[in-house]
Amino acid sequence: MTPLQALAAHPLRSIALADGARLSYREAGSAKDVTHALLHGIGSASGSWVRQLEAAAGKPVRVLAWDAPGYGTSDPVKADWPRADDYAERLWAWLDALGVQTPITLVGHSLGALMAGRAALLAPSRVQRLVLLSPAGGYGNAEAAVREQKLRDRLATLERLGPQGMAQARGAAMLSPGAAPELVEAVRESMSQVIPAGYTQAARLLAHGTLATDLKQLRLPMVVASGAADGITTPASCQAVAQAAGVAWNDLGSAGHACPLEAPGAVNALLGLN
Repeated sequence: MTPLQALAAHPLRSIALADGARLSYREAGSAKDVTHALLHGIGSASGSWVRQLEAAAGKPVRVLAWDAPGYGTSDPVKADWPRADDYAERLWAWLDALGVQTPITLVGHSLGALMAGRAALLAPSRVQRLVLLSPAGGYGNAEAAVREQKLRDRLATLERLGPQGMAQARGAAMLSPGAAPELVEAVRESMSQVIPAGYTQAARLLAHGTLATDLKQLRLPMVVASGAADGITTPASCQAVAQAAGVAWNDLGSAGHACPLEAPGAVNALLGLN
């Protein structure tokens, strides 16, 4: 079954938070208590975790995959230039609305790692384990000119091509050169659905993110992993994140950046979903 076909078994849900904002998400598993929360990257959405949701079905876990603020039908955060705290606070408000009280495995992919890292820093007692897949470290500690150029380039691509054009131009780069066409189709479909305003906020978060600084302050179990064919968050950059966290880097094999989709066996093993 292709990723897009499998996603039909995990339709979007939506919940109102205490402040009135709404957040959309997908879920799977038979447990009452939430065990895992999955945070996607900048060009993705909750559906990018389809192979993890598929693996959780019928198992004694409860896995949630959110649409970050400004994605799917989730309301955006209020700040035009948001920081990681804005997304981290929304994460905990979402889990509060769902009545989550026990510590969870918090998983961030790419930009989602920045959100997950700050969420763990804000509420470490609520995190049993932090798993960062192909983590984006952010450019908050880079020179201002580099930071501004990275942001301009990303937003210029979106403005020039629009979501669908960006998906066609950039989607394949999320995977290894030998990835199956159905995986490329899934990545492009997800990227084509990004909402420009939400994507712009996320890009501004990325420009000012400081994941390594957050990780150095954490004292909880952490895992950092990525694929050897990742050309976006390269093995060297992910190894630097692992070093900041004080843990070993886990090699997910020949997968590209979209490792939850391209290396589901290895990722699911790390998450305890096999």
